[in-house]
Amino acid sequence: MSECEWFKILYNTNIGRLNILAFFGVAVQFTKGLWRFGQTVLGLIFRHPITGTSIIPILPDGRIVLIRRADNGLWGLPGGMVDWGEDIPNTVQRELMEETGLELVRIRRLVGVYSKPDRDPRIHSICIVVEAEVQGTMDVTDPLEVIEIQAFSPDSLPPGRMSHDHSRQLEDYLKGLTTLA
Repeated sequence: MSECEWFKILYNTNIGRLNILAFFGVAVQFTKGLWRFGQTVLGLIFRHPITGTSIIPILPDGRIVLIRRADNGLWGLPGGMVDWGEDIPNTVQRELMEETGLELVRIRRLVGVYSKPDRDPRIHSICIVVEAEVQGTMDVTDPLEVIEIQAFSPDSLPPGRMSHDHSRQLEDYLKGLTTLA
């Protein structure tokens, strides 16, 4: 988005004043993006993998929630990087809310730990995958990250390639496996 487009969002011409809430929203998004970029840079500098999570969210009716990612247009599991000072359960809860609008009821089980250096095209990351019981209303809260949210029954997951190694993660989950890869 250009500076001019951001200004149009922040400046409401109908009433001729700065839209303070929009300004803070943009500032928060910018800060979150900058922090995540900084984490990635630190990981590259120190040559250590970044730790992240993937969540297999299960609605009360048994459907699996997937997101369509804005960066590559592919379906995938919600999840993301562990923030500094954060543990895995809190990362799962935060990422689930940020990417789907859903609330974590409980983490049911560990599905696996995936660490192949090429599993994420952006960086070397170690992904901890969990099955999570969730509730609430699905909502795209960050259209820069997620463009669509949909729930699928386990026997009607979208065909074709998924983001990252999420196809494998879902296959392992559906087979009842706990994987170290």
